[in-house]
Amino acid sequence: MKKLLVLSLASAMSFSTIANENVINGMDFGPLAQLVGTWKTMEGAGVDVAPAKVGSEQGAGSLAVSPFFETMTFEAAADAENASEQYLVALYYKQEVFRKSDGSKFHDQRGYFIYDAKNQMVYNSFCIPRTTCVTAEGVAGKTMTLTAPARGIAEGSYMTGKASTTGFSMNIKIEENKLTYSQNTMLDIYGQPMSHTDSSTLIRVTK
Repeated sequence: MKKLLVLSLASAMSFSTIANENVINGMDFGPLAQLVGTWKTMEGAGVDVAPAKVGSEQGAGSLAVSPFFETMTFEAAADAENASEQYLVALYYKQEVFRKSDGSKFHDQRGYFIYDAKNQMVYNSFCIPRTTCVTAEGVAGKTMTLTAPARGIAEGSYMTGKASTTGFSMNIKIEENKLTYSQNTMLDIYGQPMSHTDSSTLIRVTK
């Protein structure tokens, strides 16, 4: 009986510890709590494959491969309630991506990772300074696939006519101090459908 009581107490304490680790400023962030902090690319991990520009060596309509390094920072933001029934908590994040070839920044992204504990859903809602914004969603977990729904992409009229984003999906794996992702953005550009992919593994450098 004593052994059973000790095991029960140990189990309860372990569950309580895990639960407490997910609570930030009184809000339960579930699997997203592990993201808080600053992350940087592992050596040789970042690869961008995107449609090449007009006048480039590859030529428009081809794909250009660009190794990169990046910094991502996540911090607790706020909670929100939708339609009086969906309760959400959000992490604000910023992502800055630099070419390894010359150190120039070629991608800047600001957004939120959002957790719905009741329905066990996660959302990645972000904008980039190309007049394009995306919301992708999927089942919450340490490993997730987030996909833009039918109305999950918004863009300016120029982009709709010249370089429209037609789809977005992201695979992400969250470990204690390692973050791995791969994502695919479908585009209608240069008169044809093309795929723009990014993949990287990051290590947390500060909490």
